[in-house]
This record gives sequence, C-alpha cells and structure tokens, in this order.
Amino acid sequence: MFLLIRGGHIIDPSQGIDQVGDLLVAEGKIVQVRDTAIQSPSFSPTPHPDEIKTQHLDARGLVVCPGFVDLHCHLREPGFEDKETIATGTKAAAIGGFTTVCCMANTKPPLDTPAAVDWIKQKASRDSSVAVLPIGCITKERKGEELTDMTGLAEAGVVAFSDDGDPVANSQFMRHAMEYSRDLGLPVIDHCEDKTLSDIGIINEGQMSAKCGLQGIPAAAEEIMVARDLILAKLTKARLHIAHASTKGSVELIRRAKEKGISVTAEVTPHHLTLTEERIIGKDSNEPFDTNAKVNPPLRTKEDVQALIKGLKDGVIDAIATDHAPHTLGDKNCRLELAAFGISGFETALGCLMALVQEGKIDLTMLLSKLTCEPAKVIGRSGELGTLKTDAPANITILDPDQEWIVDSRNFASKGKNTPYDGYKFKGKVMATIAQGKLVYTDDSLVITRSEVTKQSHG
Repeated sequence: MFLLIRGGHIIDPSQGIDQVGDLLVAEGKIVQVRDTAIQSPSFSPTPHPDEIKTQHLDARGLVVCPGFVDLHCHLREPGFEDKETIATGTKAAAIGGFTTVCCMANTKPPLDTPAAVDWIKQKASRDSSVAVLPIGCITKERKGEELTDMTGLAEAGVVAFSDDGDPVANSQFMRHAMEYSRDLGLPVIDHCEDKTLSDIGIINEGQMSAKCGLQGIPAAAEEIMVARDLILAKLTKARLHIAHASTKGSVELIRRAKEKGISVTAEVTPHHLTLTEERIIGKDSNEPFDTNAKVNPPLRTKEDVQALIKGLKDGVIDAIATDHAPHTLGDKNCRLELAAFGISGFETALGCLMALVQEGKIDLTMLLSKLTCEPAKVIGRSGELGTLKTDAPANITILDPDQEWIVDSRNFASKGKNTPYDGYKFKGKVMATIAQGKLVYTDDSLVITRSEVTKQSHG
C-alpha cells in the first residue's frame, strides 16, 4: 500500500525543507519528497508488483511536517488506569499530532526493573496508536534511597532515566546516576524541585499567592535544583536534561551552562509558554479557583513566560514537551489545596502553541523544530525520528494553521479532561497523524481517496 500526500506545504526543519510538494510513503517508510508533483508510484520496495493500491491524501493548504516527538508524558498504566491507559493516552497523542511519546516512570509499580520496562513495551505493541518509548527510574521505587540497575534498564530499552514527579534529593545519588548514565550514553532527566522549599505550596509564590491567601512555590525551589544538577553535570560530564523549566532564573542558569560547554538540554511545556499565574482564578464567584490550572511546577509570572519564549528562540531551551498529566474528575473537582497537580496536554498542545506564531513571538518552522527534530536529538534519535528523510520511518503530522476550533474537554480521547484551556478558541489544528506509515488519526474534513494503478507484467 502506498500513501501519496499531495500539494502540501512541506516543512522539515531537520533538513531545511520548506516547499510545496508531494510526499510518498510505502511500507512504513518515507520514499520520496518532491517540490513537483509525483505523477504516480512508479517504483516499489517490493519486486515487480502487478497492482499497486494507493491512498491519496489532499494536503493543499495544509502543512506537512515530521511527526511530533513528546519527551515527557504520563500514560498512568500500570496502576492508575482510572486516570489514563496506554490505549487512551496514545489515541489522544495521535489526535495531538504526536507519533512518538516518552512515558515517565511514575507508574505503579514504577519502571524500575527490566521486567517493568518489558511489560510497557509489550502492552504498547498491542494497544498503542503511536510509538511509546519508556523512561526508566533513577532510584528503586522512586524513593531516592538506592539506584536502580541502570545497565539492565538500558538493555531493556529505556531512552533516559528519571524519577519525574519527584527530584533526586540526595546529591551523591544524583552524581552516581549521572556517572552511570554517561557510561550508558543516555540522558538523565531531572524534575528540579527542592521540596523543602515547595513544601505545601499550591501556586507560584508572589503577588498572586499573597492576593489569594495561598501557599506559594518559590522560583528558587526550581532554580536551586537546576543549579545543583548543572554543577553535577559539569563534574561528571553526563548528559543532563532539565524537565519543564518554568522560571527566568532557570533559563539564565541553563544559558550560562551551555556557554561553558556543559552537556545540558531543556524542555518547556505549552502551558508554561502560554499561561500565567493569574489563570488560577476561577470563572465566577461560585468557583474562586480553577483546579485545572494547578500544575507543578506552577504557572509563573509574565516575566517568566517572556524569558521562556526568548530561551526557546535563542536555543537555550531545546524542546517543547507536554508533560501530559491526566487525572480523574474527582482528582480535580475538590478544594484547590486537595486537588492533584497536572494538565491533560496532548490534545491542546498545537492549538495553544500556534498562538505564539500568530502573535509573532516565534515562527512556524522554529516551533515545529522544537516539536520534532530537537526532541529527537535529546534522546539520540536524530535521523530516525523528527525527520522526513528518505528511508526514515513514516511519522508525519499534517496540520491546518488556519483551522479555528473551540476546546471541549468532553470530547477528549484522553481519560483526563483536566485542561485550563476548556472553552478557548484556537487557530491551528492537527488534521492527520501518520505513525510508521499508518493513518492513526484523520480529521473528518480531510479528503482521502483510494485508487489502483495496474502495472504491466514484467515476465
């Protein structure tokens, strides 16, 4: 089966491609990208077929780019299937344009043994709409008391190590983890939070927390751990990846570290790029606070958001990652102090990020690079993921930059309906997602036709 994507605006930051043309897919791989029309599938990866079946996808007026790669999500399975499963989470990812997702290890049991990693891989092979790459724990049971068998986890196929959801508080453990990860050639991803400072905090510490009478989480709680980890990365020469950077101070620390040659990369979430601490206020007097805007790290100030966007533009921040964190209605429909932290992020990521393009804060090609080839680099998958190179896996996202739509969480594929964007009007929507050559999501308005081209016998 061939898939011929016709007339799209093809943008592939990994190759510097920005052109209108056609793209041909066969047997799960990119076969050809042309800036002129591909008349018909005139060659095949299989010898001399008598008949070729072709799907034609009309992409005129649409953007065709590499499939999105998410470095940071929580699929919740095993252990928290009431919040999400691999099946529901990856279906939501496909709707959001993601063809590869890296799942964090804070499941129950956590991904701290090769057997647990194997379970995820086998489950994903049966249930997943997109590729699932597991991240292994740094410490056993994520308790911060004993390192995991990192070599065994690497051999089982993890792409990184993280105790995300919690930091590794013990600096000696973190040093040893970095030394092992360096020798294994994999990055360590740290959730940078000094919990002695964040403690029982709910929102960003500052004018908003004082105004609302809420316990705050200071920027310093993040920045102290970022600074520590950067020092350890310099000491060990390990690859460090900073998860969900949220403050101006963190951006500056990472900037200076990169200037000194420290091997560090960083990610930022769509919500930290587009929302500020004021979003915690509810819509009416009966709802003083919106628990769907409660997230860790918390939404910060306008100054922090501006610094994050600047860091994204100048390369200090390498990737955009959703930190997709689905929760049940009960987890959020309660008092703010009791509500769970987290935002369901797969299905709104592109929509909210396109606002940055429309406002002139970032151009579309750069935005796509932060969702495709740059996150692929972080996990050492350049040339395989986040690209439309010939013979690369056919992971493709097709989007309409002009399509307007209104977020309605009731229609989410994810079990997690917890979004602060409910009711928001966005301009920019994923129209189709192709993972390993298979159409795993198509918008109802997309035109797809089938044809059969009979070839002459070669006998």
